Amino acid sequence: MTREWEASGPQPLDESWWAAVLHGEEGSSFRSQGFSKNGHGPNGTHESVDPAADWEAARQLYEDDGAIELQAVGFNRGGLLVSWNSLRGFVPASHLVDFPNYASEMERKAALGQRIGQRLQLKIIEFDQSKGRVVFSERAARSGPGSRQQLLQSLKPGDVVSGTVTNVTDFGAFVDLGGIEGLIHVSEVSWNRVAHPRDVLSQNQAAEVMVMSVDREQARVALSLKRMRPDPWASVNQRFTIGQIIEGTITNVVNFGAFMSLEDGLEGLIHVSELAEGNFLHPRNVVREGERVRARIISIDGHNRRVSLSLRRGSPEQQQSAVA
Repeated sequence: MTREWEASGPQPLDESWWAAVLHGEEGSSFRSQGFSKNGHGPNGTHESVDPAADWEAARQLYEDDGAIELQAVGFNRGGLLVSWNSLRGFVPASHLVDFPNYASEMERKAALGQRIGQRLQLKIIEFDQSKGRVVFSERAARSGPGSRQQLLQSLKPGDVVSGTVTNVTDFGAFVDLGGIEGLIHVSEVSWNRVAHPRDVLSQNQAAEVMVMSVDREQARVALSLKRMRPDPWASVNQRFTIGQIIEGTITNVVNFGAFMSLEDGLEGLIHVSELAEGNFLHPRNVVREGERVRARIISIDGHNRRVSLSLRRGSPEQQQSAVA
């Protein structure tokens, strides 16, 4: 069966998707800030005074997909700061091994603060000298040297891969594939309406996902969770008929009507004119979210992903009354 994403081609990778990697890392860019001109580090230890050489070493480490042991010298709400000669780098909290998903900001900061002084085995997962940025991962360091490039070269659209959710944000979830992270955009989490990705996914959860696109130059992989299941709209015309009465749950109430779930991943609209007889100020005066109702299908348009429903014609008695 031809997948919808195959028909439309690879989807562009929105740069904002990847902003969560650096969420809250103000001052955490990998640069020479925090070190004095005489080459002494924050603890008074002698450090390299050749930033160009340090940047070249960092670039080589990234290209080789090698690991390095660095000391945590600070933290912010996003993760840990580490030092390497004249440079400073960032390790997102989601890339720390065995770091719990704390409920409160205070607990999170306290846990990060306790890691200052620890030495961490790390790999570089993002390198951008023009922006003064390199991001490290303790999780990625658990895989062998060169594993990132091997994985990037082997991945292709349509592959089904397994991984672990490392971070859940407003716009999606990051998944560790074993040396490289992919992103499930919020639009690819579920065929259902998703208020927030964390309603479906949680940190450290195992996930089987489909590869949508691979950017080997930027080491970015777009993933989909919802495409592990058939698109319910692809066969809606075969599974439902006009005039059929179905029972479902109201999922959203708006000014022009209410949306009702026919089944997992499939919603229909009850237009305000089809909610009830007589006058009422707002659809919420007729139905509420979470309510179970019976409605009649009055039109089906699988191509445009639309099903129109009628609540006021939702029973044979109501249908006869409407015809009369």
